[in-house]
Amino acid sequence: MRELIESVCSGFTEFDPPPDESVVDGPIGWPGYDAARRRARERTGERESVICGSGKIGDVEATLIVFEFGFLGGSVGRRTGDRIEAAFTRARELRTPVVSLIATGGSRMQEGMAALSQLQRIARQVALTRAAGIPQISVLRDPTTGGGWATLGAGADVVLALPGAQVGFAGSRVRPPGNEQAYTAESQLASGHVDQIVNDLPVALARWLTLLTQGTGGAPEPPTSLRQTELPQTGWDAVLAARAPERPRADAYLDAYFDWRENVSGDRCGGVDAGVHCGFGSRNGMTIAYAAQCGTATLPSGFRTAARLIRLADRLGIPVLTLVDTPGAANDGAAERAGAGAGIAEVFGAIAAASVPVTTLVIGEGGSGGALAFAAPGRTWVTPDSYFSVTSPEAAAAILKRPPEEIPATAEQLRLRPQDLVELGVVQGIV
Repeated sequence: MRELIESVCSGFTEFDPPPDESVVDGPIGWPGYDAARRRARERTGERESVICGSGKIGDVEATLIVFEFGFLGGSVGRRTGDRIEAAFTRARELRTPVVSLIATGGSRMQEGMAALSQLQRIARQVALTRAAGIPQISVLRDPTTGGGWATLGAGADVVLALPGAQVGFAGSRVRPPGNEQAYTAESQLASGHVDQIVNDLPVALARWLTLLTQGTGGAPEPPTSLRQTELPQTGWDAVLAARAPERPRADAYLDAYFDWRENVSGDRCGGVDAGVHCGFGSRNGMTIAYAAQCGTATLPSGFRTAARLIRLADRLGIPVLTLVDTPGAANDGAAERAGAGAGIAEVFGAIAAASVPVTTLVIGEGGSGGALAFAAPGRTWVTPDSYFSVTSPEAAAAILKRPPEEIPATAEQLRLRPQDLVELGVVQGIV
């Protein structure tokens, strides 16, 4: 474990641990518990299952909570809770981000409910640190199970995992047999519970800590258009330009706008939308968060991921850029069952409640409420090859019971061209 600490940070200084208790065989008198702890100390050279201290990761001073799995399976007992609570308290005093390198089998059985109740203490510290606007990053090592996953792991702002790590609430000895792949870091990423799987942990942590600690209060400028084109003559021309296959998409805009960036992934409810890219990027030495639609119908998980990103950025004081490009929200039966309306409401609410500035650029299709949810009132711009409409021309014609040949005329009546949107006061300008 000491080698791991040295690999990710420099100048590590361990915090003074709280004093040991003198209760024989622990709080419930588990026979042989003292002897087991003594053997664990001899085997690992550590006095508990976690080491806590501070050190510099990249250019950022951080508080580290590092689990030693060799000490009783990295289990959490009362002394573990004492150390973790003291580390979080120190982090808030020093205003340093918290990095948890987790490897644990869960709560310490030999301490009974006295051990399990430590999860409440840890959850309280996570909540206090979140409320203080201090970033938290967890790294899921092998294994990360039980309460360590359900508090420090899943409760962090950004969740990273090492390849192949066993990750799940149920440990290997107590879960139902079969479907072992469900309990891997890769499965948790696919299910929206992990942001990234990282191979080079020191580099990844340095990049993430830089992004999460270099926010600015300034409003982001909208990106410039990546496609030089004339303004559309008709509403249908605007629709065709926005739907053109050669039109630049979200990733092209993000790559041109940021010097470098890192994505977050997933809605933390079991869903990932590949058509919504969220994360944090560095632009001229400052961090800006982004939530970008990529031209597909946005799924409920996409809306929830965007809302998660916006709320996190707001808590950390990081301004937000959103890119609008969707024909609309997914509206099939699966989307309704997954909470399409509730997901859209989350994004509307996150932007409405944000205290940091949010800037929006419509880069393609702006289809109805699924697009408007991503847009910042009073700070929305459009590109020349985009449109923004109360609904698609096809849907409007269907609602009005018009034949297909009247769709272009309907598009004209909707006044959805970039210049129409400026005249209506819906957007601030054309980039």
